[in-house]
Amino acid sequence: MPQEQYPHRSTMQTSEGPQVYKVGIYGWRKRCLYFFVLLLMILILVNLAMTIWILKVMNFTIDGMGNLRITEKGLKLEGDSEFLKPLYAKEIRSRPGNPLYFQSARNVTVNILNDKTKVLTRLVTGPQAVEAHSQKFEVKTLSGKLLFSADDNEVVVGAERLRVLGAEGTVFPKSIETPNVRADPFKELRLESPTRALVMEAPKGIEINAEAGSLKATCRTELRLESKDGEITLNSAKIKLPNLPQGSPSSAGSRQKIYELCVCPNGRLFLSQAGSSSTCQINTSVCL
Repeated sequence: MPQEQYPHRSTMQTSEGPQVYKVGIYGWRKRCLYFFVLLLMILILVNLAMTIWILKVMNFTIDGMGNLRITEKGLKLEGDSEFLKPLYAKEIRSRPGNPLYFQSARNVTVNILNDKTKVLTRLVTGPQAVEAHSQKFEVKTLSGKLLFSADDNEVVVGAERLRVLGAEGTVFPKSIETPNVRADPFKELRLESPTRALVMEAPKGIEINAEAGSLKATCRTELRLESKDGEITLNSAKIKLPNLPQGSPSSAGSRQKIYELCVCPNGRLFLSQAGSSSTCQINTSVCL
C-alpha cells in the first residue's frame, strides 16, 4: 500500500541519490557577523584605553584616588580640596607643621548637633561679621586660665589687665565693677558722664591717685563729697578756694588783704575781711 501511494518519491531517491544540506552562515549574513564582532572588539579596546587613561589622570592607586589617601586612621587629603555639599567628620586636622585653611565665597558655618540633630552650638564666619551662637562662650589660655567668658547673666574678663585703645574710650550704658581703673603711662584718664550723674561706690574705700599729674573734677550743678561714718581729709601744703563769696567789709576795719574763712549753718563757706575779732557775724546775710 505505501509503495503504491508514493511511487514517484521512491523513484527520485533511487535515480538522483540522497541530497546533502550545508549547516552555517554564508553570504551577507557572514559578512555582517564579522563586522559586528570587529566593531565590538574596537569598542572594547577603546573602553579599555579610556579606563586606563582615567586611572592615570585621576591617579587611582591602591591607597586612594588623586589627593585622597585611605589610611588606617581615616582619609588624608593633600593640597586644596573643594566640598560642594556638607562634610561630616569626627576630626579635621592638617599635617604636622602646616596650617589648616577654611575658605568660602560667602561664609563658613560650623554646627554642633545633638542626637536629635538639633543645633546646640553654631559658629558663622561671614563677610560682615563673625557670629557665635551658644549658651556660653569662653576663651582660655593653654594652661586653662580663663581670659574671657560670656553668657546670658554676665561677661567675665579674667585677664590681669583690660586695655581699651579706642580714641573715644569705652561707653558703659550701665554700671561696671572693677578693682582698678587706670590709664597707660603718660596718658590721661577721664571718667565722664555727659548727660547723667557719675557715682563711684566701694564697701571699704575709694582711692584716686595721680602720681605724675593733676586731678580735676568738673560738674555743671553740684559736686558732693559725703562720708556717712568717717571724715573727709584734705591733706595738702596748699588748699585754695578761689571763687568763695566775700562778705561786705566793715566800715571801721582797715581794708587789708587778709580774710577770715566762715561757715554758715547750712555748710556754705564764705570769706570775711579779717579784723581784731571775728567778723563772720557781721556778714551773716551771705548765708541767706
